[in-house]
Amino acid sequence: MARFLIEVPHEANAIACGQAVQVFLGSGSHFMTHADFGCADGEHKGWLTVEVESKEEALRILPPALRARARVVRLSKFSMTHFGAMLREHLHGGAPLPAGG
Repeated sequence: MARFLIEVPHEANAIACGQAVQVFLGSGSHFMTHADFGCADGEHKGWLTVEVESKEEALRILPPALRARARVVRLSKFSMTHFGAMLREHLHGGAPLPAGG
């Protein structure tokens, strides 16, 4: 299984916060009890990390009313070896890094 971050934004006002909560509670979604929210710090989004097979499966965790605005990102952990290879690929098209860099 893969890990995914689900991000669900809503408008930056008390009414939108309340509406988002109502959608979650009304659907019986466990998102409310397992998610982290940024509303108290002015970041009107909720985040949930899940382990599922695909982005589509991660999106289906959400109530249908919130899926259109949600963003799902596959998460990966890299070792220093993997990170170095990835950096070379992105910066130099796979060519060795210049001396000293």
